[in-house]
Amino acid sequence: MNLRPLLLLLPLSALAQDDPWDDGAWEEDWGEDEQGIVWNGFVEGAFGTRFSADELLDNRNTLEEVRWRIESDWQPGDVAISFKADLGYDGIEEDWIADIRDLTAAFSIGETVDLKVGRQVQTWGTGDLVFLNDLFPKDYVSFFAGRDDEYLKAPGNAVRVTRFSDAINIDFAWTPVFEPDVYLTGERFSFYWPPAGGNIAPQPPFSAPEPDKKFSNGEFALRLYRTIDSTEYAFYAYRGFSKQPMFVPMNAYGASIRRPLGPGLANAETSYYDSRDGADQLRFLLGYEWEARRNFTVGLQYYLEQHDQQDDRHMLTNRLTYRAGRDKHTWSLFTFYSPSDDDFYLRPTYSYRHSDQWSFTVGANLFGGTEQHTFFNQLADASNAYLRVRFHY
Repeated sequence: MNLRPLLLLLPLSALAQDDPWDDGAWEEDWGEDEQGIVWNGFVEGAFGTRFSADELLDNRNTLEEVRWRIESDWQPGDVAISFKADLGYDGIEEDWIADIRDLTAAFSIGETVDLKVGRQVQTWGTGDLVFLNDLFPKDYVSFFAGRDDEYLKAPGNAVRVTRFSDAINIDFAWTPVFEPDVYLTGERFSFYWPPAGGNIAPQPPFSAPEPDKKFSNGEFALRLYRTIDSTEYAFYAYRGFSKQPMFVPMNAYGASIRRPLGPGLANAETSYYDSRDGADQLRFLLGYEWEARRNFTVGLQYYLEQHDQQDDRHMLTNRLTYRAGRDKHTWSLFTFYSPSDDDFYLRPTYSYRHSDQWSFTVGANLFGGTEQHTFFNQLADASNAYLRVRFHY
């Protein structure tokens, strides 16, 4: 089956439904307490399984978990405190989930400087699921397994300083201890290993040595940005390490522009990776998003990687999103296709918001290609479908 061409969405129709759920009782239990703190979150069950077995792994499933999200924001005086954490159980790893995604204190210094300190998820840049100057940690295992897109961005312990001015705004992030990506280790997905000439799933799972936890190995990220006549300009710099093994010392420099164009929004971004091992890389992205018809948006991107002494890698992406029934129904298809690697990755999803409390999501991660060593085709045996059921409180 040739899935390389970008797929079209099927005809869609949906009827809006009245909300049968009454949340009054939950408001009484989870409303504002005596100290002004409001707690909310969700409980979610998720299950995913492969379309075909991976002979290197015992478990055919890719997702077996229950998680409880707890979050709150409150402001004692001039300091804003944010908290967001997940508790639960992961049946694939057979271990408990205890993940603090946000625990920060934010406050202002004078009238032009904001400071945010603690564990936080950070992001910048103009790409849609394609990252050039955004070198904050990512969790690709969650992304490929079928967790919510939120979990693609991994948290890290950092200090972020933002200074606003009429001339230019400055964003600076310091991560004292290097935070790597969550990458393929062979525990949930097998991966291609050149010395083996094929995929492997080592036991114990693969783990690359990380940089020593010392001040000199921290990460520094800088963004200078300003909007002029509806056009946003930004310049970036980074000093740290490549985010996936091996963790090579690296500097990066880049720029981006984003502005309205015709019926939509256009963006361009570039970044140069100066790696200490000599594997320098130039990245370029061009994108455009518009509402093709009411409730139906289209996003297109072209991405290029140029490596020293290696062939260029080209990639096209396409995001199609249709909403219906007062946004109760959301159909989405995101496609990655590399004409140079001749491989692809498709992400069709359907979400149904039954009420303010209950929501359901079904989707799939479909990988393929012609050469086993390419990034997406190494995951061909990981192609999976998943279901998530979430109750918001």
